[in-house]
Amino acid sequence: MKATGIVRRIDDLGRVVIPKEIRRTLHIRVGEPLEIYVSGDGEVIFKKYSPLGELSAFASRYAEVLARSIGRPVLVADRDHIIAVSGTARKEFLDQRITADYERSVETRRPLSAAERGPLLPFASAPLCAIFLAPILAQGDVIGSIALLGGPDELPSEIETKLLTVAAAVLGRQMEV
Repeated sequence: MKATGIVRRIDDLGRVVIPKEIRRTLHIRVGEPLEIYVSGDGEVIFKKYSPLGELSAFASRYAEVLARSIGRPVLVADRDHIIAVSGTARKEFLDQRITADYERSVETRRPLSAAERGPLLPFASAPLCAIFLAPILAQGDVIGSIALLGGPDELPSEIETKLLTVAAAVLGRQMEV
């Protein structure tokens, strides 16, 4: 854990203000849920809550089935990090922070193909590009995305785009159940 040197007091309603610099650095948005942990040492830890993170085992199996069926790598990300990948080296991809460009593309709330937008790097040093991505929506909110990976000159087929769009819908519905 890294000390910031910032000290805040708890108000009479039990609230603590998280400084703007920290919210900006960690990409914590207004209304975004935080999970609260306590340690035996008296520490209170706030962690960004990822509803999709709870489904990481399911998302991993789903990505694996898709990657085998399509014959291309597939990744699943929450709003900040890659949580599942199949069809390529997991260690290179898992827990990588997604790029701001990738995040903005997901926030459009519609599927995007490399044919429309060009290839997109899921994280800064990614060896493969996202050639198609579909946002995962749960109860109207963007909670993550699923992407088909390929080379910078590759384009997804119509079948691949439909499969990933359905996969995004299934993952979103799984969160609502």
